[in-house]
Amino acid sequence: MTISEATPISPGALWTGRVLSGLIILFMIFDGAIKLPPLDVVTQTMVPLGWPADAGVARMLGIVGLIATALYALPRTSVLGAILLTAYMGGAIATNARIGNPLFSHTLFGVYLGIILWGGLYLRDPRVRALIPFSR
Repeated sequence: MTISEATPISPGALWTGRVLSGLIILFMIFDGAIKLPPLDVVTQTMVPLGWPADAGVARMLGIVGLIATALYALPRTSVLGAILLTAYMGGAIATNARIGNPLFSHTLFGVYLGIILWGGLYLRDPRVRALIPFSR
């Protein structure tokens, strides 16, 4: 099956994908937005994770996250956005693993978000379904 021959998506799958993707988009907008202003709570929370208590670093992370989220939200660039958000979450996973945070609540949180992110994209985008065929 080629991408142009992708089967149509049922309305239920389409809306489930949109809801899952919307949850990720809302979470990432919140995550990026709180890193933009120089909030002391953000910079002080970064220190135990091994990041400097620098508002510029937090702002840069927020901008990167927001750009990747915007790309994920736009249908034409959603796959690129999903790849970039997966990399962003991989950095969060590595940071939490490096300092020995609890596995299931902290370290794997990025994995949980990635599953929801790619699941939502899979359910709403026939191009992704054609690339990753779970059934024939």
